[in-house]
Amino acid sequence: MNMIQPKIILYSKERCPLCDEVKAWLDLLCEAHDLSYKEIDIYSDDALLEQYQLMIPVVAVDGEVAAAGRISYQEIEKTLMPYIKK
Repeated sequence: MNMIQPKIILYSKERCPLCDEVKAWLDLLCEAHDLSYKEIDIYSDDALLEQYQLMIPVVAVDGEVAAAGRISYQEIEKTLMPYIKK
C-alpha cells in the first residue's frame, strides 16, 4: 500500500512541559508507523507567535490544526490513524 506522507508539524516553545509530552508521543507514533514530523518554535516567527501563543502545543496535519492545548496520546493517535499503515 503506497500512502502519501502527511505533513505533520508540532508548533511548540522552549520550557513547555505540554509541548515536551506531545513531542514524546509524536516520536513514539512516528517511529512506530514510519511517519515524520517537524517541530517549529513559535518564537522563531512573529506571525506564528501571534497565531499560536495561547494554543501551544499545536499539532497541524497538512496545514490544518488537528489538536491543540492539552492533547492526549489518544487524540494524536486518532489524528494520525488515516496515515498509519495497517
